[in-house]
This record gives sequence, C-alpha cells and structure tokens, in this order.
Amino acid sequence: MNPAWALLRLSSPQLPIGGYSYSQGLEWAVDSGLVNDATSAQQWLSDQLLLNLSRFEAPLLLAHCAAAHDEDWARLNQLAAQQRSSRETRELQQENRQTGYSLEQLLQGLPELDQPARDFLAQLPAPGLAPLWALAARAWQISPADALAAWLWNWLENQLAVLMKTLPLGQQAAQRLTSALLPSLQQAQRQATELIPEHWGSAPFGLALASMAHERQYSRLFRS
Repeated sequence: MNPAWALLRLSSPQLPIGGYSYSQGLEWAVDSGLVNDATSAQQWLSDQLLLNLSRFEAPLLLAHCAAAHDEDWARLNQLAAQQRSSRETRELQQENRQTGYSLEQLLQGLPELDQPARDFLAQLPAPGLAPLWALAARAWQISPADALAAWLWNWLENQLAVLMKTLPLGQQAAQRLTSALLPSLQQAQRQATELIPEHWGSAPFGLALASMAHERQYSRLFRS
C-alpha cells in the first residue's frame, strides 16, 4: 500500500477531530488588530512556529510518536501527563481534551489499532491530542518524523483556515502565505528534531493572553 495515503490521511483537515473549530488565539489577534493583513499574519504564524512550537510542542509531539513506535508505554504515559499539564488556558485545555477524545473514538473503531495500543488507551486518563496522534501514527505505520511533519502541516492549514474566515484572506493569498511560511515550517521541524529534552520549553505569554482574551470575546466564529 502506498505509504503516502496514510500520511495524507493523518494530516488531512477531514480527520474528524474538530481541530478546525479552534483558532488558538488567532481570532482574537485579528479582532484586536494585531493581525490585520498577510504581512502581520505571516509574522504571527512564523513566531508561533519558531518561538513556540519548535521549542516545546513539536519536540514533545515527536517524543510521543517515538515512544508509541517503540512500545515504550511508560514513557508515553509520562509524556502525555506532561502535555496535559502544559495547557495554559481553559480554551487550550478544552481543545486538547476534545480533539484527543475525538481521535480516540475514531481509533477505537478502526481495525488498525493493535492490542498493545488499546491496552494503553484503557488506562490513560483524559487523553489529549498528542498521545492519540502518536497512536494513530503507530496504527497507520507512519514514522515519528513523518507524523511530526503531518502535525505541523495540519496546524498550519488550520491557522490559514482561521485567517481565510476572519481577515478575510482569499485562497490565492493563503497559498502565497503558505509559500512564504514553508521555510519556517521546515526550520521548526528541524529544530524540534534536534532539541534535547533538557532544552524543551517556551514562554508564549502573548499566545496565552490571546487565548484567555478569546475565551471572553463577545462575537467569535471559533470555539472557546
């Protein structure tokens, strides 16, 4: 079977986990005027990739995928707890729980999920997205490196979808923005792969404040 199909399946916005419902603070950034055109949108997304995701979220996700691939269930359980505790706002906590729950329901109904993974899931409390993403990669025989690439691409597509609904940003402009951000996406993947666990960590105060403000935003399209 063509391995590209599994990778496309994991990275597709059609994966029924509901990630498209959340903006991760970007809707508030648009509403407040911090992001008001393609240039400021590129800066916001590039900063998220290089100052936040590549320093903590992405290497943590990669470690999840490696642990699931190696059947290191104790390590995966520890990483899942670390990921849960790192959600800084109610909105980010709810997104993590909801998308993780949705992906769990999907995988439980698919024959590709093997028994060791099912046994791990049975004892995992409040699974978030990262451990379930890792189990999906295991079920569909996707390497940890490719699973990370799929996750980064999925994140970027969701953020571009937010911009197309809120700026507004047309499809051609979104594609130009994608081209401009691909070097940052590649750099984020490389940094996440090279970063040792002792150096994991970021302090995205602006993102946390944007997320908290979005929780109280009067008029919005995306969930909080």
